[in-house]
Amino acid sequence: MKRLTTSLKNYFLTGLLVILPIFITVYVVLFLIRGMDVVLKLIPAKYVPEIPGLGFILAVILISAVGLLTRNFAGRKVVQLGENMVDRIPLVRIIYSGVKQLLEAFFVQKTAAFRRVALLEYPRRGVYVIGFITGESRGEVQRKTDKNMINVFVPTTPNPTSGFYVLIPEDELVGLDMTIEDAFKLIISGGIFTPPEGTKMAKK
Repeated sequence: MKRLTTSLKNYFLTGLLVILPIFITVYVVLFLIRGMDVVLKLIPAKYVPEIPGLGFILAVILISAVGLLTRNFAGRKVVQLGENMVDRIPLVRIIYSGVKQLLEAFFVQKTAAFRRVALLEYPRRGVYVIGFITGESRGEVQRKTDKNMINVFVPTTPNPTSGFYVLIPEDELVGLDMTIEDAFKLIISGGIFTPPEGTKMAKK
């Protein structure tokens, strides 16, 4: 019975990790569309073009505009100011940071620079952490070491966007077949999520 309860809990949390970012994204988009529809009703009909799905189009334009503004210096400062205000609200801060991390992991494609998932012994022999291989070390670092060194980013839990960079001899890494996305889920969940066996990432 205990084993069944644990399995059901794992299935629930795994499903939640997958559904939550999608649900929040859909909810935000629908909220913006409804908001645009309300705004359009406040404008005299003669000034509103008769275009099917105008609310949706305006919502997409708004989201894209926010993304464009966020990419420049002034936009980043505004976002940073807003996040600093959110950080002062205890409960909201936890929800916001968790949702943001999930959305970044699934949609922003921060994993594009990561090539493979691997295990490395840290902080001592017999204890392992999951790391993302970002490539082979080059230049002076490689010339001054006796082994082929590999660049590895080791993320932290529950915030995988922070972590530390290490150089590890290639023969001390244990390669894993799990996908980058599954590795992120495992790290974010603190080990609650278990990647399914047989899901292998494409070798680059």
